[in-house]
Formats: sequence, C-alpha cells, structure tokens
Amino acid sequence: MAEDKDLMNSAALDWVIRLREPGFDDWERFESWLAADPAHAEAYHRHALADQEMAELLATAPPPQAKPRATRRAWLGGALAAALVGVVGVSQIGRTDPYAVETAAGVRRTVSLPDGTRISLNGGTRLMLDHRNPRYAEVTRGEALFDVVHDANAPFKVAVGPSRLVDIGTRFNVVREGRTTAVQVAEGAVMYDPEGAAVRLDAGRTLRAIDGDPLVVLGRQSPAAIASWKEGRLIYDGQTMAEVAADLSRWTGQTVTVDPRVAERRFRGVLSLGDGEAVVGLGPLLDVEVRRSGDRWILAPTG
Repeated sequence: MAEDKDLMNSAALDWVIRLREPGFDDWERFESWLAADPAHAEAYHRHALADQEMAELLATAPPPQAKPRATRRAWLGGALAAALVGVVGVSQIGRTDPYAVETAAGVRRTVSLPDGTRISLNGGTRLMLDHRNPRYAEVTRGEALFDVVHDANAPFKVAVGPSRLVDIGTRFNVVREGRTTAVQVAEGAVMYDPEGAAVRLDAGRTLRAIDGDPLVVLGRQSPAAIASWKEGRLIYDGQTMAEVAADLSRWTGQTVTVDPRVAERRFRGVLSLGDGEAVVGLGPLLDVEVRRSGDRWILAPTG
C-alpha cells in the first residue's frame, strides 16, 4: 500500500527542522528513512529546498510578526507551505535542479513525472531530468519512449546531443547511440531542431541524424512497430546490422558487437527476444554467424 502523502510530507518537514538543530546526531535513523522509499528523498529535498529559499528571501525582508506562543514547527511549517506554493515558483525562474535516471544494460524501468508524462527506459539508458522543470528531459545515451501529456502552453522538450525535440503530440521514441540520434513518432507529432532545421515528424515518421552533419535522414515506420522493445520484440525495416547489435545489447544486457564486414548489411524482420543466451539462436534469422568471444557476442559473416 502506498504511503500517505500527508504523513510522508509531515515526516520530511520534521527532518528538515531536526537537522537544523545544533547537536543533531540521529543520522542513522535519518538515512534509514531516506533509504526506505525514493519518494522520501524527493519529499525531503523539496522541503529543504523551500526552507533554504525562504531563508534567502527573509534575509532581505523584515522578520515576520509571530504570535508569542507559536512553536518553531508551526512557524516553519507555515512558512514552508507558503514557500512551496509561492516563493519557489518565483525564485526558480532561470534556475535548474537536475537529476539522473539510469538503467543498466538488460534492465528496463518507467518513470512518471508530476504532469503525468511517462518515460520508459530501455536497458543501458541514461536520462537527465529536472526537479524544477518537469517538462524537460535529456537523453544522454540509450533508448527512451516518451508518453507525453500534451500542453500547448508548455511544450515538453527533449535534449538529445546538440539538438532539441519539441512535443506537438503524444508518443515518440528516442535513441542516442554515440554521436547518432534516432527518433520515431508513434502518435501525434514532434518538431526536431525547432530553431534550426525545424523538421516536423508526424506519426509513422522517423529521423536519423549524426552530430555535426547537416543532413538528416527521414523515413517511415509503422506506428505499431515503434517501441515494440517494450514487449520483447524488435521490428526492422532496413536497419543496419550495427543498429541491430546495439539494440540487442540494450535489451539482453550482453555485449553484442558486429564484424565490420556485415556492419552495414540491412535487415528486415522481427526478432523475439529472451535472455542473453538467446542471442546465439538469432544467427539463422539474421543470416550471420553468432560467435562467443569472452564475455561478448559477435555478429559475423557465415562460412
């Protein structure tokens, strides 16, 4: 059963107050409370940040008129509540509070943002998000599927390499591999590089770009096939064997490389994925030999 948010916020506020007391020495309990649930750390961080910003603001203003019998907790709690709904909203303009979300190869997870947007991370993926701006994300590596709650007044923006994506619709997949960016739109539309190339991608359209190269390659893909990795299927329509190897590495958690002699070979078909050992069984379908070399698989020419 999910923890009551009011109780969690009350506990977070208690820790903010206690940690400010001289001689605080209950670090073990505090660390245990933080470790019990990731939401605890988020709640504590939110209250502590509001407390800090409130202190900075009050340093430049006359002290508040407090009732003689008001407790420190009552004053700080009320001030923090005001800060959370007012001061933070004003003082956060132009500031950021980034944090990373990461998955190991072979591990997948989904992140829910405050606005209801959901981001599904494939294996070997790293995102940068922002506590102060829930309508922003950066894909630094790997693959992520964005199910965005659309807001025309506050478009969701995704940074990937040197470029930007702006959501015009709902659902799109982003892959960042080395210096290469790939985008596939399943629903709605996305604007790629709005201040430069300004390429609009509608549902079923794809884009591939390499850092520093002004040429972007556009294509088409069935919307139903986009992000099929979530169901353990990889659907290809002319992707290179190098791309297939990268996809297999993310999904299985195994290191899959490709022999240069087949790296640019194109593949069309569907791969149904299992655990890492299942890679060896994909050879006949891919028309390659799958060899084991130490802790990695190599897709090599047959014969």
